[in-house]
Amino acid sequence: MNWFTQLFSKPEKEHLDPMKPQVHEHQKNKMKSVSNKFLIVGLGNIGAEYANTRHNIGFKVLDFLARKESLDWQTVKLGQLAEYKFKGRTFFLLKPNTYMNLSGKAVHYWMDKENIPLENVLVITDDLNLPFGTIRIKPKGSDGGHNGLKNINAVLNTQNYTRFRFGISDAFKKGQQVDYVLGQWSDEENEKLTERLDLSCDIIRSFGTAGLEHTMSGFNGK
Repeated sequence: MNWFTQLFSKPEKEHLDPMKPQVHEHQKNKMKSVSNKFLIVGLGNIGAEYANTRHNIGFKVLDFLARKESLDWQTVKLGQLAEYKFKGRTFFLLKPNTYMNLSGKAVHYWMDKENIPLENVLVITDDLNLPFGTIRIKPKGSDGGHNGLKNINAVLNTQNYTRFRFGISDAFKKGQQVDYVLGQWSDEENEKLTERLDLSCDIIRSFGTAGLEHTMSGFNGK
């Protein structure tokens, strides 16, 4: 789907000592990274006119977590960032300011800057193919026509990062997809969002503490 674009502008093997803990390396520059740092990316578009739209659910999840945990947002290169510490893990919550179709630039930059391995990246995005509020966590996959994911795939040169898809349903008439996705939540949806946002916070914590497999089995389909 190109309508969003129209709207907005192998490392060498090394000998592993079994007595030493393994560390991860960034594919691009082989920088070593500790495993207790996580990059949680909420996809969305900047600007007040998009703040409460379905397409901005990634931003909304991170804003909800930040308010709940009294986190401060900092304006940083390519976005806004909040740091959340939980059970010995550090979660970097990132809201890119690049607009949706250039999200990969911010993801790549903050992975490099904070030395975060690909397996510790979680991208939160809306999904038209899921009923409202339905959760689906996947370790990899295609962009599914989503321009934010499409750009991340291109910049990182891989589809092998975890995505947290939040269902927004496809309850729109033919030819009204853009208006629907960039439209405000309905009153009925708003009534149910708080519980779904609470659940989303649990998913983020679980991803960093319990791991991907446990998180998928515990939350997918809820």
